[in-house]
Amino acid sequence: MPIEQIVQQLRAQRDRLDAAVKALTGVAGVNPARPSGGRKKTMSAAARRRISIAQKARWAKRASIGQADGARPKRTMSAAARRKIAAAQRVRWAKIKGKK
Repeated sequence: MPIEQIVQQLRAQRDRLDAAVKALTGVAGVNPARPSGGRKKTMSAAARRRISIAQKARWAKRASIGQADGARPKRTMSAAARRKIAAAQRVRWAKIKGKK
């Protein structure tokens, strides 16, 4: 069966399905663009302004906690802690090299 014929059959089937969907949505009284059938919900300018002000307050709070970008301050490690970590890492590497 040539590909053109398959494509033609698929298009015909798609057209039949579109017609069936259109008929059913007409019977049910449902707008296909809005499956719920409800109207578009809008937000008043006052509500948008309240949300905007609240979000800006959240951003300001986050910026005031840390630095300007909201990151935590950099943590430092004591010299003794670095020595302990380095010694533990040397032991790990010695095990790995010993297995080879």
